[in-house]
Amino acid sequence: MGQALYRTYRSKKLSEIVGQEHITTALTHALEKGTISHAYLFTGPRGVGKTSIARILAHEINGLPYDDDSMHLDIIEIDAASNRRIDEIRDLRDKVHTAPTSAKYKVYIIDEVHMLTKEAFNALLKTLEEPPAHVVFILATTEAHKLPETIISRTQRFGFKPVEMPKVVAHLRDIAKKEKISIDDDALELIAAHGEGSFRDSISLLDQVRNHAGKVTLASVQQVLGIAPAELIADMLDALQMHNAVGIVSALQQMHDQGNEPAQVAKQLGEALRGALIAGQSALAHDVVVKLLTQLVQVPVSHDPKIALEIALLDAALSGTATAQPQTPAPPAKAATAAKPSVAAPARPAKIMSEDVQATTPVQVEPHPSTFRAKTQEEAGEPLHITTESDLLIDEPTWLQVLARLKQSHNTLFSVARVAQASFEPGVITLAFKHTFHQKRLNEKRNKELLATIFTEVTGQPLQIHCVVSETVASSTTPIAPVLPPEDAAAMVHHVAAEPVSTPPKSEALKAISNIFGDAELLES
Repeated sequence: MGQALYRTYRSKKLSEIVGQEHITTALTHALEKGTISHAYLFTGPRGVGKTSIARILAHEINGLPYDDDSMHLDIIEIDAASNRRIDEIRDLRDKVHTAPTSAKYKVYIIDEVHMLTKEAFNALLKTLEEPPAHVVFILATTEAHKLPETIISRTQRFGFKPVEMPKVVAHLRDIAKKEKISIDDDALELIAAHGEGSFRDSISLLDQVRNHAGKVTLASVQQVLGIAPAELIADMLDALQMHNAVGIVSALQQMHDQGNEPAQVAKQLGEALRGALIAGQSALAHDVVVKLLTQLVQVPVSHDPKIALEIALLDAALSGTATAQPQTPAPPAKAATAAKPSVAAPARPAKIMSEDVQATTPVQVEPHPSTFRAKTQEEAGEPLHITTESDLLIDEPTWLQVLARLKQSHNTLFSVARVAQASFEPGVITLAFKHTFHQKRLNEKRNKELLATIFTEVTGQPLQIHCVVSETVASSTTPIAPVLPPEDAAAMVHHVAAEPVSTPPKSEALKAISNIFGDAELLES
């Protein structure tokens, strides 16, 4: 049976230790000067060389050659996880007074020393404070904060740190070359990153992927680790920022079908969210991001990681979306007849307040005289006017199509946009709101960019959007039907102009809300 790579390439000398030069240098000088302490404490993350250095130091103190398979009666290793009771420590305390069999010092290496009980620590304390001259203690732990201060103060403490990624990659490349493992550099970098500064974890993963047929690639390492592709993580982030619950469920199903581990996906999403937040590119509210990051950390330890991840993402996606009660549905659009349809009259001049103008300064905004111009010319038998990018004509059917698209992708923003009174000019649409709250909401950068994107998709050309507050906007909403072809959308506009939608009477609760926050209404979801 072959030996694991991390055991084969375990360091045998202090000079072979990589990434802990601040410790190996100090210990080497102490050995040269003969200033050996009676107790050492090695603290730090797993797999960074604590046990290896403890074994090497134990042999160097006694002038013995070190081999990973060698054992010496005067070098005793104790696993505190399985020898944590006071009885085991009392037995150790009695044996320390026995002289070494052949070596100069009797060395006790106690691994994971934080696992000892309180009583065991108390029993060890006196011996650790005043041990016999022939005894040296080397304590190792990954959780130094669990050790009593009385124990720490009686040792020389050395703090181990995670190994830097470039050093791990170089070490892995050297091992791969010696073992004749064909592997890509980006695959080595992913292994090192996954090891999080631990040599043992990184080498163990290299040992695992070496059995893949042919050259080890990035994709094969991702498959072994259960890491989701970057494209899938990007899709999840986009769905989160668009509050698209359906898109999130679809991405999660794709993750499940590809065999990606939910715990690993949660970690990747957490890193991506943190990066977006630091870079100022997150469209989610900060409190939503912080809550989501907290939930993602809990996914690996949850009873069902898959369900925990789905709930966390859906909770974040649905945060901030409005739950509106249904309104009386608008009557269906009448079919176009041979008779000339009635054309809605242009909107009346509205006295408005721009977001950059004080409320006391009324501004007159006249509707553009060419509104519905293309339809009128067509009915009169005149040739249609072909618009250019600077003379793009926006009309009511186009606005209705935009609202319908908006309802499909972002229901909350749709509920705000549909209460606007729209007026049209070539290449420009002005949305007037009765309440400042609605105007500010739609005027937010991300909301405005989303609306502009939908306009571009519908018209094929860019459009300028102005959001203003008007004193004369009526408290009504635009009835929206599913996305229709232009001719059907025009017919719906004619029907709406001919038959206004009745507004249901306000409930007592709605009246109370209106008295506090201004005029309110129920919007269909």
